[in-house]
Amino acid sequence: MSIIRTLSTSKRVLNQLKHDKRTLALIFIVPPILLTILKYVFDGQSRIFDSIAPMLLGIFPMIMMFLISSIITLRERSSGTLNRLMTMPISKSDFIFGYALAFSIIGLLQALLAAGVMLGLLKVPVVGGTIETLIIAVIASFLGTSLGLFTSAFAKSEFQAIQFMPAFIFPQLLVCGLFVARNNMSRLLQLFADVMPLSYSVDAMKQVANTSGWSSVLIKDIIVVLIFALIALVLGSFTIKRKE
Repeated sequence: MSIIRTLSTSKRVLNQLKHDKRTLALIFIVPPILLTILKYVFDGQSRIFDSIAPMLLGIFPMIMMFLISSIITLRERSSGTLNRLMTMPISKSDFIFGYALAFSIIGLLQALLAAGVMLGLLKVPVVGGTIETLIIAVIASFLGTSLGLFTSAFAKSEFQAIQFMPAFIFPQLLVCGLFVARNNMSRLLQLFADVMPLSYSVDAMKQVANTSGWSSVLIKDIIVVLIFALIALVLGSFTIKRKE
């Protein structure tokens, strides 16, 4: 793996995304709009919205970056771009980690915008502070990017990449604690939630929303999410395929 080649890959991806207006709109505009809509869904019930909104900030970045990274990576492979890159002195690790870096930068910008809307415009109180909120949101987007890069290797079309959403993300969404506290679920679902990364992303945002400082629970949740993300990246570097 070469740092220079990884950075070059990231620069190329960012240059491509710069000209993809619809994708940028999906990444940057949709999450703040959804948060704003939800604010008025719970109009007059601000306490409910204030408890849900931070958790969504741990979910939206993951989902958005999962979709974007899996589809764009698959497009690279199906268009033959990956084949051409593999004829150059660039390894699969350079490719995967270069993409991860590029999408992490995009995720940082997305987190800044979404958190700014949530904390500033919608005035959601967060005990842990703005910096901690941004860090968790960025880590959530990094997790989504890593999982998207990994799962893209198993899809043969963009439609199949989208199909991983209900198969891979939705089950996690149902048991992550957004709708019902995990300790109120059946034991089987609790065990399932305990091995799913989204659960820890949501738990981390709950900690930031309700607790000041870097508690041991928050640090544990962050470490678990990062471990999941790094494992997905490493596996992605082994499983990514050229166009068949």
